Amino acid sequence: MSNALSPSARRIQDLLNSLGFGPRVVEHEGSTRTSEDAAAAVGCDVAQIAKSLIFRAKETARPVLVIASGANRVDEKAVGRLIGEKIERADPEFVRESTGFAIGGVPPIGHAVPPLVLIDADLMALDVLWAAAGTPNAVFRLTPDELVRITGGRVDVVRKG
Repeated sequence: MSNALSPSARRIQDLLNSLGFGPRVVEHEGSTRTSEDAAAAVGCDVAQIAKSLIFRAKETARPVLVIASGANRVDEKAVGRLIGEKIERADPEFVRESTGFAIGGVPPIGHAVPPLVLIDADLMALDVLWAAAGTPNAVFRLTPDELVRITGGRVDVVRKG
């Protein structure tokens, strides 16, 4: 790990600073692209990874950000019911255009187009979470309450099963 952050990770750290958080972003040598990789890199449980998944609302084409526990799969039908519109998986181009980041490094904040935000209720039972910080090898630490505060997200049941 080096002290100098890449431009995308620096963008997230600067945003965190503007929200009143101190240094939080950590870049790793290896990938934190998957929940399993991120958990191994930071030494936490996969459930503590707050993965940011971008979907596309079918009718309005708005980006929908679902922040889910790394241990869970998202129930797309449930998300559609929660937002009142069916959703579909977003292609890499839509993800980059709407967030400003590539898949695997999408953070929960700092998106180019403000998304509708849903937060996995399972995350609220944990003490510490780790979220992507703009690159496939950068993460930052936060609490569930901080996640809700910085995203303005609605907490609900979004997991399958």
